[in-house]
Amino acid sequence: MKFMTDYLQRAKYFKTKKRLGQNFLINGEVIQDIIENAKITKEDTIIEIGPGVGFVTEQLVKYAKKVIAIELDEEAIKELEKIECNNLEIIHNDILKTDLSELSEDKVKVVANIPYYITSPIIAHLLGEIDDLNNKNRTKIKDIILMVQEEVARRIVANENSSSKQYGLLTILSQFWADCKIIRTVGRKSFYPAPKVNSALVNLKVLDSPRLKLSDYTHFRKTIKAAFSQRRKTLKNCLVSSGFNKETVLKTIQKLGVDENIRGEKLSVEQFGKLSETLLEFE
Repeated sequence: MKFMTDYLQRAKYFKTKKRLGQNFLINGEVIQDIIENAKITKEDTIIEIGPGVGFVTEQLVKYAKKVIAIELDEEAIKELEKIECNNLEIIHNDILKTDLSELSEDKVKVVANIPYYITSPIIAHLLGEIDDLNNKNRTKIKDIILMVQEEVARRIVANENSSSKQYGLLTILSQFWADCKIIRTVGRKSFYPAPKVNSALVNLKVLDSPRLKLSDYTHFRKTIKAAFSQRRKTLKNCLVSSGFNKETVLKTIQKLGVDENIRGEKLSVEQFGKLSETLLEFE
């Protein structure tokens, strides 16, 4: 399966819009990797976010039962309409205003080359927040293949041993609802126009239930938000300055057996779960 086509020349004919964060993927090898890693079969319905002029779309329709492409740019939609097939549905809308659960009766796979400036909101839209246990979008999705800025990809797959800049709220949100891995890094020249940074292809395999079983998911969300609220402060000080009772915080940290001066980014997702539950115990 080799995609040999002059994507660069085709991309140059189209006037990209900086305000929409348009950078078209023009590397056939990377497009091939997207198709292969999505493991698309004739049973699959694919929702493609930000298809642009359709370089990935025209390959997706060859392998999937149906492709639903969600695109905001009217001019890009005119290009998408030129793809000759009978299994492509084009929706002219902002992904953040689109209820994915209404688009298909089947569970779907999501393929997305998304504008970097709205990566976090899109991930939250697809997966739901940590305390959104019955999110309509997430319950419809089995797999997500995302093209994101490499720095963001590192944040998605980070853990408590990663650089403190990488591990944070996006890490926990992503891993709370999915198994996350980087498929490959993608250089700047794989896009037209070339962005200023490298990218990475990430796979989020959506879980059937949240990673942790907790008594209060809203409290857990409040706890992690507090823990990362001021990165230079200790976990204890972050929790106290976010409104948690000082005595409760000290008792909790002592019971967990961690250093009183530990920072939030040094706790694993599981330890954050124990932190939240123990704070509730002592309240």
